[in-house]
Amino acid sequence: MEKIQKAPETMSSRERVIRTFHYEKTDRVTIGYEANAGIDARVKQALGVSTTEDLYQALGVDYRGISAPYIGKQLFEVPEGRAVDQLEGCVMRKVEHPSGFYWDFCDFPLKDAEDEDFETFPVPNPDDFDYDAALELAKSYGGKYALHVGNAGMPDIINSNGRLMGMEDVLCHLITGNEAALDFIRRRAAFHLGMLERLLDKCKGYIDFLWMGEDLGTQIAPLISLNLYRSTLKPIHRQFAQLAQAYNIPSIIHTCGSSSWAYEDFIEIGIKGVDTLQPEAANMSPEYLAGHFGGRLNFRGCISTAGPLAYGTRDEVVEVCLKTLEIMMKCRGYHFAPTHAIQDNTPTENVIAMYQAAHDFGRYQ
Repeated sequence: MEKIQKAPETMSSRERVIRTFHYEKTDRVTIGYEANAGIDARVKQALGVSTTEDLYQALGVDYRGISAPYIGKQLFEVPEGRAVDQLEGCVMRKVEHPSGFYWDFCDFPLKDAEDEDFETFPVPNPDDFDYDAALELAKSYGGKYALHVGNAGMPDIINSNGRLMGMEDVLCHLITGNEAALDFIRRRAAFHLGMLERLLDKCKGYIDFLWMGEDLGTQIAPLISLNLYRSTLKPIHRQFAQLAQAYNIPSIIHTCGSSSWAYEDFIEIGIKGVDTLQPEAANMSPEYLAGHFGGRLNFRGCISTAGPLAYGTRDEVVEVCLKTLEIMMKCRGYHFAPTHAIQDNTPTENVIAMYQAAHDFGRYQ
């Protein structure tokens, strides 16, 4: 059984995260974790733990998500051999591979949709959630950890609507300004916004940041033009940033691929941090990000799930973690985390090496 030798700690996780968002000195970097089910199970086994909370404790993860369980009626039928997300309506099929399996989006219920299809497609009501349960969960952490609402899928305009329409359709609707599709996109964003507002109101005083998301780039270039971003996506993102500001907490946005072209606009609307930060994508290296946005945006991620973590040795993992920490820690505001969910083809020992490196080299002097 392996064990992470954790760095000495002089502050709580909550204090550490709050101070990091303010670019203040902490005892060590904050630590985040996301992983697919297969590698997650193997890491738990390697560390001798069985629950997610015990794993977070073993790795030194500093934040916990707070959400409200859905208690409304079933919105979507589930076809045989498929899974359906009941809050979104996307359809998935299970695809097995040598390392495990994943859920592949398929069937696309709004592909080639008519205007009426957009108007009648179900969107959850923010009232149909158990916010009291969310408050009880927030209280249960006793103020020790930083708590967040939201996630990388809110509002995630391009990606989440692509799961319903297909990526080609959603991009065409955005570019051509299809009003029926845009109304549907705004309706889904309004649901997320309404749910988050109710969560923040119910859990006032317990929540430390709002997490949102928008995949904006391929590995080599933007997915859309800056003009299209500013005319269509930015007004929605501004609403989420303003909601966080209304409750006096920062917001952080997940952005896959080459996304730094939009970061000045994020800063302008009040977003405080960026997440994922795939270093192999264009203009997304730690050096580039620190040089252009250090001290103006928090950074979360940069440890690639498609590099040495998946394909290298333990020593190579440690080397890339050390180099990233050396660059990012100089401008403060850095949250150590993988660039996405750690994938099932990742060697277990590499994940252990990654988090040990965070504790070994992520200490502020």
